[in-house]
Amino acid sequence: MDPRHLFIDERLTGACVYCGGSPDTRDHVPSKVFLDEPYPPQLPVVAACNKCNSDFSKHEQYFSCFLECVICGSTDAAKLHRPKIKRVLDKNPKLRSQIEAAKVENDAGRLMWQPEIERIEKIILKLARSHAAYELYPKLEEPVEVTLAPLTELPDQDKEVFEDVRIGTIDLLPEIGSRAFHRALGKGPDQFLKDGWIVVQPGRYRYFVTETEGLLVKLVLSEYLACMVSWE
Repeated sequence: MDPRHLFIDERLTGACVYCGGSPDTRDHVPSKVFLDEPYPPQLPVVAACNKCNSDFSKHEQYFSCFLECVICGSTDAAKLHRPKIKRVLDKNPKLRSQIEAAKVENDAGRLMWQPEIERIEKIILKLARSHAAYELYPKLEEPVEVTLAPLTELPDQDKEVFEDVRIGTIDLLPEIGSRAFHRALGKGPDQFLKDGWIVVQPGRYRYFVTETEGLLVKLVLSEYLACMVSWE
């Protein structure tokens, strides 16, 4: 099966999946800033306009750098794990200082980080929209809910619910011809499907899309940040 010939693709070529405007370019799903080199082969793409790509770029860079600093507990490039983020912060001391200023200690002396949450939620929604468009269809309207939390901070029951992607059960097949439909039948169009999750890069990025009860997109970044975006 050639994923380029799925009929859902024809509806993605005529509009930006983020704003509905005229598409001038194509955007990787997810953005490469959240992945490490070498990048996975055949990385998915969706139609986008230059304005959306440009507007999201700085927020994505901030988000990816902030996340790496939180995970490593430092903005010192020598203490970071991801070479890409080290390079970004070495070249952008203003961004490093901005993230450093977000560190605070609570009354118990525990290190806390205060993100620019609107910027992060903007990118989580952008990622969710791109995955929804690639797997099923574009979703331009505002979501019902956007949530995020560190996996390690989730109570065991909440973590179990989040990780549950109903492997081996099909309550309602996705739209015929969509990528999600073929994945549900065990005939996914690419190499990413694993244990119900679509693992773009192990340890770095995975996601799941379902429309069993409305449209729901789950994301896990760096096996640290769990995110959910839902639409009715």
